[in-house]
Amino acid sequence: MFYFGVDYYPEQWPEERWAVDADLMQAAGLNVVRLAEFGWSRMEPEEGRYEFDWLDRAIQILSERGIQVILGTPTASPPAWLMSQSPDLFRVQDDGLRATYGNRREYCPNHPHYHEVSRRIVLQMAEHYARHASVIGWQIDNEFGQRCYCPVCQEAFQTWLRRRYSSLDTLNQKWGTTFWSHAYSNWSQIPLPLKTGGSPNPGLALDFARFASDSYVAFQKMQVDILRQKCPGHFVTHNFMGFDFDQIDYFELAKDLDFVSLNHYPRDQWKFRAAVNPSRVALQHDTMRGLKQRNYWMMEQQAGSGGWEILSVAPRPGELRLWAYQSIAHGADGILFFRWRTARYGTEQLWNGLLDYDARPTRRYGEIHKMGAELRKIGERLIGSTLKPEAAILLSYDSRFAFQIQPNHPRFSYPAHLHQVYDAFYRQHIPVDVIAPGTDLSAYKLVVAPALHVLTDSTAREMESFVKNGGVLLLTQRSGVKDEANAVVDRPLPGLVAGLAGAIVEEVDSLADGMSNSLEFCLPQLGSVQPEVGILCEVLRPTGAGVVATYTRDYYAGRPAITQNRFGKGQVVYVGAVGGEELYGPLAAWLSQLAGIHPLFQAPAGVEVSERWQQDRRYLFVLNHTDLAQKIPLDGQYTNLLDGGSRLQGTLTLPPNDLAILTAADEYPY
Repeated sequence: MFYFGVDYYPEQWPEERWAVDADLMQAAGLNVVRLAEFGWSRMEPEEGRYEFDWLDRAIQILSERGIQVILGTPTASPPAWLMSQSPDLFRVQDDGLRATYGNRREYCPNHPHYHEVSRRIVLQMAEHYARHASVIGWQIDNEFGQRCYCPVCQEAFQTWLRRRYSSLDTLNQKWGTTFWSHAYSNWSQIPLPLKTGGSPNPGLALDFARFASDSYVAFQKMQVDILRQKCPGHFVTHNFMGFDFDQIDYFELAKDLDFVSLNHYPRDQWKFRAAVNPSRVALQHDTMRGLKQRNYWMMEQQAGSGGWEILSVAPRPGELRLWAYQSIAHGADGILFFRWRTARYGTEQLWNGLLDYDARPTRRYGEIHKMGAELRKIGERLIGSTLKPEAAILLSYDSRFAFQIQPNHPRFSYPAHLHQVYDAFYRQHIPVDVIAPGTDLSAYKLVVAPALHVLTDSTAREMESFVKNGGVLLLTQRSGVKDEANAVVDRPLPGLVAGLAGAIVEEVDSLADGMSNSLEFCLPQLGSVQPEVGILCEVLRPTGAGVVATYTRDYYAGRPAITQNRFGKGQVVYVGAVGGEELYGPLAAWLSQLAGIHPLFQAPAGVEVSERWQQDRRYLFVLNHTDLAQKIPLDGQYTNLLDGGSRLQGTLTLPPNDLAILTAADEYPY
């Protein structure tokens, strides 16, 4: 079954309304809902007294209409009776101030009492619903969040460090605490990197980021273990916040889950933009698929204008359906829209659902109704289908955390840089996996490692083996600068991979606002455009590599900026400058040719092409993200699964914000 549903809050609406809502859901083809992730105070109105009758009745109404249920553990938003017990239950922010009651995720993720009461509510829910025929799975908490800097976390951090380093002598050596006379003689002396302490030791700060991430991993595992024991037939997931969220190592958080889920809002109040960047959305999806290298769910797909204090731009006609199919195109096996009905109370009054405040079905509901009818016809063909990218991008949370501590440049952003490189492949319809350092690289022909700042011996060896066996590797500026302890290496950059790159960095120019340089390509296949570069420019000295591009200006004019090194059966390209589309576009095309990777399709700008495979059957998703009709030349005969199985040849015409799902006409007729 392809799961298609909504996030529903029956506790926020009169009970006599529940059956009407369920009827409308059934009519729209919805077959699953998420419930209760913010229902703790209804399920446990006072400590130790549990009330599930209301939730039982809501589930029964849904079940009678063939709608199954995912239950959320409610620990993201604790009840007032709990948080009033002690002020030290509240999370402390990096400015030293404690959060106060009134929002959500105010809790300290390491507090023993919070763990205990969380364990009790999860256990009660698990025992109550373990054998309920309509409950199919669980979502742990909701959007695990920010770091806590409280005394409880400081003590837990010191214990975490003791396990990691065993001795203070080792910690002092790794962190280089002789600098500024910061050597520690007792574990209890080690502080937290609060803003009030100024610029912290980079080793301490990186380890704290790792510890804070591990804290949520441990809190989640406590809940997962209960559900695994009590509800062995149910899946367990958590709703992640995509590539953009940077406080938790999502690869680690994903390990204990059956699959990951994504919450994503292309048009919300925090991205108040006139246009949606579809490649940025695609990166969110590919990152989620890469966390476990398997398909995922959309637990919160946008259903209307997002907003807490500000009402964001309304989704244009067709966009909700287009975004949902874009999720499927990148590996989503379940789609749930947030939310069913716009809230009348609370912080999210401006966050629109499929129904308005007055419970009236909207244009948005009609769009989802249409999609529900489509998925009833084709959903079974998509379940179990997978993506098969031949290229991968390494996402290093250690490097991401290190750049949070020392950005290297006021205008350098690790996630923005990674997206720029990703976007170059996206525009050429070359699928990409987003993977962690340490992942087996043998399935790929091309691996891109943008700004791999923190580099371990094992990752360097894996990349060396990958290239030696015929792979193509792209490294970019500021790679190999730091070791695991966030200390600068004592060798020429790019450190552990200098030999692999066949070049070293002689010096780095950090360019201020108004300063720039440009490159001249030495290879004709890269074209005659001289792309502008800036922010950080590394001057390279080949030690065996050939020169691909040189700088055109300033005191290092004519010096190498990009090199190419043959290593074993493969090749390594090192890019020492930060550029934009004019740089990464030609490089992506050239690198793909070197690796023997071909674009999926030729399509005009603004049209995205992706594919899923059901064994040897290919489903080609062609999505028009523009507000104009687009004509796409076809390279053969196809069947469009979304319009009743029409045969297509020659040209596909897509209206604005519309899509087609194509399969070869002679391979799998509709």
